[in-house]
Parts: sequence; C-alpha cells; structure tokens
Amino acid sequence: MQVVNYETAKELGILPEELDSIKEIMGRTPNFTELNIYSAMWSEHASYKNSIKWIKTLPRTGEHLLAEAGSENAGLVDLGDGLACAFKIESHNHPCAVEPYQGAATGVGGINRDIFTMGARPIAQLNSLRFGMPDEEHNRRLMRGVVKGIGDYGNCFGVPVVGGEVAFDDCYRINPLVNAMSVGLVEIGSTISATAGGVGNPVYIIGSLTGKDGIHGTTFASADITEDSAEDIPSIQVGDPFMEKLLLEASLELRDSGALVGMQDMGAAGIICSTSEMSERGGCGMKIDLDKVPLRQKNMEAWEILLSESQERMLAVVKKGKEAVVEAIFEKWDLECAIIGEIIEDDRLLFYYKNELVAEVPASSLALGGGAPQYDREYSEPANIKEYARFSMKSIAEPASLKEVALFLAGHPNIASKKWVYEQYDSMVRTVNMSTNVLSDAAVVSIKGSKKALALTVDCNSRYVKANPKVGAMIAVSEAARNVICSGGEPCAITNCLNFGNPYNPEIYWQFVETIKGMSEACSKFGAPVTGGNVSFYNQSEIAGKTEAVFPTPTIGMLGILKDKKHQTTLSFRNKGDMIYLVGRSYNDISSSEYLYSYLKIKESPTPHFDLDEECEVQELIKSLIRANLIHSAHDVSDGGLFVALLESAMPENFGFDITSDAEIRTDAFLFGESQSRVVVSVSASREAAFIDFVSQYNVPISTLGHVTKSEIRVDDTSFGFIGDFKKLYDTSLENIING
Repeated sequence: MQVVNYETAKELGILPEELDSIKEIMGRTPNFTELNIYSAMWSEHASYKNSIKWIKTLPRTGEHLLAEAGSENAGLVDLGDGLACAFKIESHNHPCAVEPYQGAATGVGGINRDIFTMGARPIAQLNSLRFGMPDEEHNRRLMRGVVKGIGDYGNCFGVPVVGGEVAFDDCYRINPLVNAMSVGLVEIGSTISATAGGVGNPVYIIGSLTGKDGIHGTTFASADITEDSAEDIPSIQVGDPFMEKLLLEASLELRDSGALVGMQDMGAAGIICSTSEMSERGGCGMKIDLDKVPLRQKNMEAWEILLSESQERMLAVVKKGKEAVVEAIFEKWDLECAIIGEIIEDDRLLFYYKNELVAEVPASSLALGGGAPQYDREYSEPANIKEYARFSMKSIAEPASLKEVALFLAGHPNIASKKWVYEQYDSMVRTVNMSTNVLSDAAVVSIKGSKKALALTVDCNSRYVKANPKVGAMIAVSEAARNVICSGGEPCAITNCLNFGNPYNPEIYWQFVETIKGMSEACSKFGAPVTGGNVSFYNQSEIAGKTEAVFPTPTIGMLGILKDKKHQTTLSFRNKGDMIYLVGRSYNDISSSEYLYSYLKIKESPTPHFDLDEECEVQELIKSLIRANLIHSAHDVSDGGLFVALLESAMPENFGFDITSDAEIRTDAFLFGESQSRVVVSVSASREAAFIDFVSQYNVPISTLGHVTKSEIRVDDTSFGFIGDFKKLYDTSLENIING
C-alpha cells in the first residue's frame, strides 16, 4: 500500500492545507484509496472550489424553473401544457486536446446522459467549437477528429444536431474548446431525481462494464495542457453510442416502472461521484461492495474501480422488493445491471473490496455544495485592458477597396459557412428540426403535438470578452437573446459553459469574476435565469516553457419558447423589391470587429458599442413586429458587421441587395463595424406604411437601407458583384482550407 503524505497528496493535486482538512474530517490520515477519492472529488472539475462562490451570485431562480441550478443533473424549465425542458451544456476540452475523436464523442454521450437520467428524452443537440486557425495541419487534425466524434456518436445515438458555432483563433491552437449542449422533453411529474434515499434500498450499477479508461479524468481536466499531455491518453474515455441508445430506452422504461428512487449518470469521477452526490442530496449514506461491480478488465485496484470513467453507466437506487422489475427491464434491453450495495442511514460511504473495508468517508465531505472546499482567489485587472481602451479608430485609414474587405470577410473561417462541419451531422432525425428549410438566427425545434416550439442557440464572441470581460459577457447573453427573438421566440433561461485559464493567476481570475458580473446583469435584465452548466478552468497550454491561456470564453446556451410555431421568422430575404431596414442605431465603431482583428490585424481594441437598455428596446420592438406580422425576415448584426448580415440574408434564396450607407458614419464602420443591438429586417412594399407607423410607437431608431434585388450587390451605387460569386466563396472557403 502506497504511503500517504504531503508529497503523495501533491502528486494527486491535493494542496497541503487540503490534506490537513481531510485529516480533520476523518479524524485520521486517509489511506491511499481514500486520498484518491478526495483527489477526484476535490478537483476543480468536480468541486468548483475556485468558482462556486461566484457562481452562486448568478440569478438562479425564476417562475418557470422546476429545478434550482445545481440541484439535479440538468436544468429543468416548465414549458406549460404539462411539459418541461431539461437542458445543459458542458465542456470536454482537455480530452479533445489529446484524443479529439473520443474526447468529443464521450462529451456528446455524457451530456445526453445528463438529460435522460432526469427522465427526459433528448430531442436536440448543439455545440460550440473553437480551434486554432485552420491553415495549420495540427488544428485541422483536431477539428477533423472532434467533428467526426460528434457526428459519429450523435448520428448513431439518434438525436439531431440543430445548431451551434465554430470559431478560430491562435489562442486555441493547443487547447481547443469543445462545449456540447443537449435538450430534452419530459412530462411534468415524470422526472427522475439524482437523489438517494430509503434505508435498505438496493443500489444498482447499470450499463457498460467498468474498465480502466478515464481514471483520474477529473484531475486531468484540472491541469494545464503541456507537451507531456499525450501521456495522459489513458484518462480519455471510450464511448459506445449504440450502448447509450439502449441505456436511454431502458432508463425511460425504468422511470415509468414505479421501482425507481433516484438515478445519476456515472460521468466524471465515476462511482465515487455518483455515490457521494446522490447520498449527499438525500442525507444518507451507502454501503458498496466493489467486488460486485461488473468489470471488463482484470486486476483492477479498489481505487481504480471507484474512479473509472468508463462510459454509458448509471447508478440507480431502487425500491426494495422491486428488484425483479428492474432486472427484467435491463434483461429486455440486453444491458448489464448488478446490485452493488444498499442505502444506509449514516452520512458515510463504506466501500468493501475482497471482504475488506478499503475506504470509509463522509458523503457530505465530498460533494459540491457540501464539504468540498470553497476558495476566494485574488484577482487584479490585466494591464492590457487599459491598452485596449486606448485604441482610436481615427488612427486607421479607410480601406482603398471596400469590396476587397467584403470578399475577405465572406471567405474568412470565422465568417464563412460551416457546412463542412454541419453536413457531417444528422440534423433531421426525429423530424423535429424546423430550421432546415426555414433558416432562423436560432435553431427552432418542434414540440410534437403542440403549437409551441423551442428556440435554441449557443453564442459567445471571445474577442469581446478578452477586451472587456464584463461587457463581453453581457453581449454574449444579449446576442443569444437576440437570436431567439429574431427567430420568433422569447428568452426563457440559459445554461453556460465558462472556459478560462488558470484560476490561480489573478488576471485570469479577474476575467472570470467580471464575466460573472456581466452575465448576472444581462440575465436579470432579460429574465433568463441560469439553470446550471459547467466551469472549465486550466484551458491554457504550456509549450516550450511558455504559458498561454485561451481567450475567456463564457459560452451561453439559451432556451427560448415560441408560443406559436406560426411566429417562426426566417433570416432570409423573401422577395425581390422588399424594402430593407435597420432596426437600431449604427455607430462610428470598428472595435474588436473581425475586420479590425483579422483584415487589419490590429488585435487590441475595446468591445464594440453596447448598451443593455438599447438592446432590450430593440429586442422588444422586433418581438412586437413579428407578432404583428409586419416583417418578412429578421437577422441580427453580429460577426462581420452589417454587410455580412445582409449577405447571409440574401444568399439562401440567391437575392442581392442595393443599399445606401449612412453619411454620418465612416463607410467601413457602417459596413463592417460590429456595434451591437442592431437587426436587419425586410418589409414588403404593401406593408411598409404600416411598418413605419408601428415603429413610431417605440423609442428605437430605424433607418432605410435599401431594397432586395434580383442578384446584384450594390453599395452607394457601386457594384460589389453578384450574389452567386459571394455565395460560392462563402460556401467553399472553409472546406478548401481544411482539405488543403
């Protein structure tokens, strides 16, 4: 047996003061198995020890929420009509950095299990992906692996990928970000709780056999990516989507059997996580016999069985006397299930192996929100924030050719079509995706048997957050809400995936704190509480002795509701001759735009203009215009600015546009600046007068841009060419780069 001391603890990621706390909790020095338990459960990935105090400041309650953030496997929102929506987003960044295919595949599997362990059937998936620039083969390899992993697992599992985002920057070169979101539906009253209870009730492990894959995956996720990280590939789990499909159906049948007390996905930290969290929620303990865990590898140590992250496994607590019911269900679905223990009254987890008590720990001391440590970290504003603020557009000359800029942006990987990615995903399985033929800013997913639909999106511009984390986070929430509104929905709630560098770095932690403040303010303004999510620290790479963190990237997954599917609104221009209007005010601003950052290669500038009150007023007007049936299309102005928004509205039906710029604003700022709170709408000539009268009731500026043309693109009476040429560039650029 390995000696337990401060050095051993350090190797497992446990701080000296944490080992002292463990000794105090236990009244003795832990043995090696117990030390591994605390190493996993007190890791950043499992305990949120450096973030939980700030996370608790986010708005986490609302009239439609059925589960408080963090209380269950996923957020749960009342949709009305007896239905609820379970949704959540989580990261799988570190695994994807060293084994992109399995890292992405198991990320998809894990987030779907979080949904169906709540009794909800997954109906939609989204993802947010970030890589280094695709002109480098290393980044292309990571991207190919991640996209194939997501596609293969999701397609086999049978849930459509309905939306997402893909972005590129050098800061993600070694440490890509892979954030997966899943959404499911459940009848209210049929949900499953991740809570244990009932002394003497049997504890089952169900699903796949347990092996050595994924051991100390939580510890791996709580450390920097280095040149030696490839040696940690044994920490990457291996997924089986066909097994997960069976597990889904068996779990939902178990839900309806009346035999179930509670169930939890066996994800990060495996058995020890599920046993401790379910026990802590239920105020009880468990006695577990590790000899009874079905294994697929011989000679596994007790701590390896406890910490294995083998995929497609669940822990279930069943009503005593209902064992035959449970076992019949899993025999029907040809799945393993085994009783491995029972519920006990005390706050203790007792683990036996080969007739020996190998670990005895208080359940409450392990769980997030229970006895796991919670830290206040130092934070300080980075010096470069002031450098960013010094930027002045006056120092930038207008480009000699606006058309050249337009073509550059249309073909840039951050703007161009991501069809190379999404065509590898099944978007039509289950026939609920309403965004395939009617393109909207958010994905629109039908609720079968109802006139309602869901509007779903994931959004974050990490350049903005890098420039000003508080404002950048507010913009991320606002853009998500704007996408939902422009699609005909109303924002309801969010889940988030907060991706940052090392929390022990005061400047990184300042980014995190400011992000939380900005997110809180915006969510409160939109009445969209946070239902849960994921904090992912240590997203930085140490290569040749130099450490570089990714841009702070708080990915926002937003749930919106279309109360009536007839209000689904397209982003596409519908008719030649329709008038094009801009709702919201343009500003003389090119800060943090793709134009400034990538075309002019000026990396340091503040966030683009943003005012939260302006944003809310614009969104309220767009929502009202849609309800009044006064506009044909709505598309928000975001990455690439107004020109790209117009281009994206024109391309689906091969229209062009003829517009006039604002004489009071520099033309490059007007076309390519990314000032917020703006929406491009199209209006039929017959409804134009009614549109103008309606808008006059609101305190929101609008301006006439021009009209939809047959195919030519004209700006200030200058031809930029034809839509077909732009569309070909937009559609093929990323694929051409990836294929070399």
